[in-house]
Amino acid sequence: MALMAVAFPIAPGKTADWRKFIGELNGARRGEFVASRKIMGVRERTFLQPTPMGDMVLVTLEGDNPAEAFGRFVNSTDPFTVWFLAQAKELHGIDLRQPAGPMPELVIDSAG
Repeated sequence: MALMAVAFPIAPGKTADWRKFIGELNGARRGEFVASRKIMGVRERTFLQPTPMGDMVLVTLEGDNPAEAFGRFVNSTDPFTVWFLAQAKELHGIDLRQPAGPMPELVIDSAG
């Protein structure tokens, strides 16, 4: 299994809205969220990290090829993905469909 981790800032003043979004993913949209990640072939874990510079979201994707799966996801047009990407753009100010630069670089791993 491979692991990918990314960090996204929460736009200023949007943490309460982000928590509502997560509430939907853990509640009414849980089935869609789980099905989406199953189709992607990844397990997603998301963490909220308060920092002096603002709140950050840390996301890990674990699977056979999480970077490839992420690329497929952001190019999907199903209703759940369209909704999810619109939420990400509103809450993080980031259009995940647009290239943001290179994928994160793993720089140390205590297992090897």
